[in-house]
This record gives sequence, C-alpha cells and structure tokens, in this order.
Amino acid sequence: MYRQGLYVLLVLLLVVGCKKEKKVPDEIATLPMELEIRRFDREFAQTTPDQLSSIKEKYPYFFPEQYPDSVWIAKLQDSIQLELRSAVDSAFTDFEKESDDLALLFKHIKYYFPKYRVPVIITVTSDVDYENRIILTDSLLLIGVDNYLGIDHRFYSGIERYIVKGLDKKYLESDIVSAFSKKVLRYPTERSFLAQMIYYGKELYLKDMLLSWQTDEQKIGYTKEELEWARANEEQIWRYFIERELLYSTDTKLGPRFLDPAPFSKFRLELDNESPGRLGRYMGWKIVRAFMVKNEVPVQELLELPAEMIFKNANYKPKK
Repeated sequence: MYRQGLYVLLVLLLVVGCKKEKKVPDEIATLPMELEIRRFDREFAQTTPDQLSSIKEKYPYFFPEQYPDSVWIAKLQDSIQLELRSAVDSAFTDFEKESDDLALLFKHIKYYFPKYRVPVIITVTSDVDYENRIILTDSLLLIGVDNYLGIDHRFYSGIERYIVKGLDKKYLESDIVSAFSKKVLRYPTERSFLAQMIYYGKELYLKDMLLSWQTDEQKIGYTKEELEWARANEEQIWRYFIERELLYSTDTKLGPRFLDPAPFSKFRLELDNESPGRLGRYMGWKIVRAFMVKNEVPVQELLELPAEMIFKNANYKPKK
C-alpha cells in the first residue's frame, strides 16, 4: 500500500509539473539570449550619502541636474520610501523567475523581429506611478516594480479597483509587450471605431505570438470571470455594434465607452455593470484572430495591413 501511495503521489507531481512547463518551439527556445538586468531599486536603497556621486555617475538619467543631492539623501531616509522598498524586496526576492520569463519573452521578440535590439532592463521604484509602470526606449526598459505587488497590497488602497487588478506581477510581461507594440505598430490615421478596434486587436494578437504560454486573461488583463463574460456575450456585443452602425462611426465617445481602461463597458443598458471594460479591444482581437486563421501571413506583415482589409478577409462570425 505504501508503494502504491508513493507511486500515485509521484504521478500527481509529474502531472502538475507538466502543466507548469511552457511549450515553446525549439527554434525559439534554443535562441541565445543574455539579458542585462540591473536592480537600480536595490542599488539606490543600499547607497549611503557618501556613495551618492558614484550611483549618479552610473545612472545619470535618474538624477536630473536641477535637483540637489539633499533631495536624494532625503529620499534614502524617507520612511514611506523605506516601506516601499521593503515591500518590493518581499515581492521580488531574487528576480530569478522574472529574469527567466523576460529571457523567454525576448527570445520570442528576436525570433519574430530579428533586427530588434534588446534593451538593458532596469528595475526601479516609481512611487506607484501605475500609468508609467513600463517605459521602453531604444536602449532601456524601465520596470516600476512597485506597481506589481499584488491586488491586495495596502499601497494600492486609494486606487480604483479596475486599475488595481492589473497591479500584479502576472501581468508584467503583458505590459512589456504593450509597450513594445508601440515600437512596431502604428496607431491608425483612420478615425473609425473599427480601425481602433483592429489596432488593439493587433496588439493582443502580438501577445498571442510573443506570450504563447500565457493565458488570455493575462494578455488582455481580465479576470477569469471577466473573460468568461466576454466569451458568453460575444454574439450580443457584436450585434449591438452592428445594429447601431458603430463600426464606421468616428464618434470620439466610443473610445472611452469601449476601448479605454474602465470599470465596465458602456452599452447604456442594464448589463453595463456586469461587463468588463475594453470590450472593443476584445472584439478587435477576435477579428484579427479570425483573419489569421484564414490568412497565414507573417506577423510583421499583419501589423502593416489596413483594418478594412483585415475585417473583410476575416469573415468574422461570433459564436452564438
């Protein structure tokens, strides 16, 4: 009996382990990738006033010349800053898992965008500046790690809940791809609701390609329940857009109603409070996915295609 029980336990552990394993094509998995990751948040926290000049020389872009050293010394000793750094240290103890995930992400980026230059990655604290939690330049990727402490963290108590649910480390890579998409995906010059839907649909499809191991919830920033709601009501959402002739509308109010981050989408119906925000992005995603099923084009080509071409060739039909 003991041996049988031990055997069952080993099988269960193996199954659980397999579920966690990321399925990545060999041609991507075997790509060489060495990331340069600098923990500026820790380096600064461990700096003494006597060492300030050294860290300023190493990271000049974090120390604007108009601010005297007394500002940075005060920040080193500030009690709230000390609490913030302690919280970050607890959430990101060694950054090993995050480093592995980032390496896998940038392997995907190099595979699909071979000319892309991988940036130096620097972790910072940003006083919970969640609107700028990821900053990507041509050479640097800045990660505001204090924006990924988990939805129940007390530092987020004054922030609206629809924003707080995205302040979790499981959305870190997804946020990075959103920033990367702005480097390779041009915002449409067309003002139609459809063009904007397709734009965000391309961004989400880019996450399908670059974050293939992640869930759809992580890619779009929904909870499991929100994604289930979107899937269950897909046909009704689409009918609403069609019947009210919204696809080719240039009404600027459609963005805040269906595209911008919000606690819910604004159909102006009783179901509003049940719906997640950004359902226009979700529908754009479904259209782009339908297009790619029928038209296997390279992802770089997809990003350049006009929205109208994608829509007409997608032949999108929502599930009833």
